[in-house]
Amino acid sequence: MAEKGRPPILFPLFAGLETLDGVGPKIARNFAGLDVSTPKDLLLTLPSGGIDRTRKASIREAQVPGTVTVEVTVGRHRPSAGRGPYRVEVDDAETRFELVFFHARGDYLQKLLPTGARRIVSGKLELFDSVAQMVHPDHILPPEEAGTLPAFEPVYPLTAGITNKVMHKAAQSALTRVPELPEWIDGELKRQKGWPDWHEALAAAHNPQGAEDLSRSAKARERLAFDELFAHQMTLALARATRRRQKGFSTSGDGGLRQKVLDALPFSPTGAQLRAISEIEADMAAPTRMSRLLQGDVGAGKTLVALMTLLIAVEAGGQGVMMAPTSILAGQHYANLRPMAEEAGVVIEMLTGADKGAERAAKLRALAAGDIQILVGTHAVFQDDVTFADLRLAIVDEQHRFGVAERVRLSAKGMATDVLVMTATPIPRTLSLAQYGDMDVSVLDEKPPGRQPVTTALVSTGRIAEVVAHLRQAIGEGRQAYWVCPLVEESEVTDAAAAEERFAHLRAELGEGVVALVHGRLPPSEKDAVMARFQAGETRVLVATTVIEVGVDVPNASIMVIEEADRFGLAQLHQLRGRVGRGAAASTCLLLYRSPLGETAKRRLMVLRETEDGFRIAEEDLAIRGAGDLIGTAQSGLPRFRIADLELQTPLMALAQSGARALLARDATLESQQGKAARALLWLMEQDKAIGLIRAG
Repeated sequence: MAEKGRPPILFPLFAGLETLDGVGPKIARNFAGLDVSTPKDLLLTLPSGGIDRTRKASIREAQVPGTVTVEVTVGRHRPSAGRGPYRVEVDDAETRFELVFFHARGDYLQKLLPTGARRIVSGKLELFDSVAQMVHPDHILPPEEAGTLPAFEPVYPLTAGITNKVMHKAAQSALTRVPELPEWIDGELKRQKGWPDWHEALAAAHNPQGAEDLSRSAKARERLAFDELFAHQMTLALARATRRRQKGFSTSGDGGLRQKVLDALPFSPTGAQLRAISEIEADMAAPTRMSRLLQGDVGAGKTLVALMTLLIAVEAGGQGVMMAPTSILAGQHYANLRPMAEEAGVVIEMLTGADKGAERAAKLRALAAGDIQILVGTHAVFQDDVTFADLRLAIVDEQHRFGVAERVRLSAKGMATDVLVMTATPIPRTLSLAQYGDMDVSVLDEKPPGRQPVTTALVSTGRIAEVVAHLRQAIGEGRQAYWVCPLVEESEVTDAAAAEERFAHLRAELGEGVVALVHGRLPPSEKDAVMARFQAGETRVLVATTVIEVGVDVPNASIMVIEEADRFGLAQLHQLRGRVGRGAAASTCLLLYRSPLGETAKRRLMVLRETEDGFRIAEEDLAIRGAGDLIGTAQSGLPRFRIADLELQTPLMALAQSGARALLARDATLESQQGKAARALLWLMEQDKAIGLIRAG
């Protein structure tokens, strides 16, 4: 049965922050800067560093500058003269040094450091005019309180109005609230990994004994990272199980239409294509709804897989729809699919926002009557007046531009539509597990026959004249080229201005009518017209901002020039390079860079020069840029983890996924001992949506 509310054992972890030691209403408000609003949030905000506060007999044993902790006898006070600092002389076992305070109140310091008293002081020691000084010590304690100072002090991430002292005190107070919860990690895995219990792991992570306890591989931290990933994967596994229980159509065809297309192809499909088609075929034949991600590198032949899948729906007497993010892309899919569909005698149509009036009405009538078997379009296929006679399959292209909500709306068009999501952006394994862990994944990792390798070269911007001369010669031989302009700043206006300037320069060099320009500020109809002329070979060089990144197909284009390539991300450069190498001619990609090249930019461009393997490039990109940047955090749907590190803990994420799926396979209602513990974890990690998906009864 699904649970009504959070179990009482967790209540103390979700109380107000003011209930913790040293936290008043004002400090509680300041904690918002760390995204901390409950004791649970604070417990999952682990120290990011540490300071060695082991006691020394004398500052002579310390590294200067550096942090040192010593016991001293307080000597004379030297109050500030004018605007200078207030100084207090102190003696340790071997030598004298000064404590220095700016803007200090003398009466307060006299009380804190009475002359003749013994004190433990700890802080950063520096030499100033060859005098050893400790400016504003971090700690000043009477010797009898020395035990409260840890030998290794954890350092927390901070925000305005929150000091390390406040964090430490509040975290120690929160630790006293931690209940002993039943174990949700599989016993065998926990033993194998040597992980502590949950409450022990928290205590150890907040009380590190040395630098090694702060590392990602420290047992306590690794366990807490796994807990976060496991809760996230439980949520995805529950969503997947729920969807698999939803009634779908069992859609299977006799293969007749598919055979007609295969017979007409001038080449045989790759092993990867055949594997993906059979995985999708099995999903569609099953009585539950398909939810599969098809990942293919640039030019891996997703179009053929998409068509074969759509034909299964048609063979079964139903309809299929394929949706792309822009009208240019929808038009291109339509142009690529139509000749093959017609070969099989299948009716295919296109619907975009440009369809108006009588023409649109006629298409909608034919669709509702079942006369159109395959529809290709933009999100215009979502609109309420679009109805299908029997929609069996929806294919969504370039998923990262469509949120989960659109995925749901689209599948709602059919009673129980199968959904196939396609992306040409190879996604590193961790990210695909985090973002699409609820979906099954097919990967196209072979290039179809006839795809030419692209030669990639790095050229400094100082040699632009040579590049233009090279271009002039290639155009004379009947070839076409792209010239991609740099990203100037986060503004289409400046990007467009840079593109216009380069366009004017190339037009002057290469002649009128040879060069065309396309950028983000052009109205869509004009953009389409420019692209159509380039596709038809009427213009030879297309100067563009990154609007051409995804999917434009001009087999005759064999040169790609990317200006200031050092400003682009790796995945983007890989996508752009994928626009050439589609025809019979040998292709080149020239990466123009501004020298001197920074380390990171150099690493990016070298990787690109060495390999055309999109998956390797994606892994490198992740290592260089990090997960949030890679897919743009705002629309990525990526969870935010407090402890787990998506870039560096791929194996942990994979373990969490297999663990979550295995638990649900054994115990769909989470009623076993481990199942109930997993429910507590979901409440703890505030995965309330998932709790609603636990199968009733």
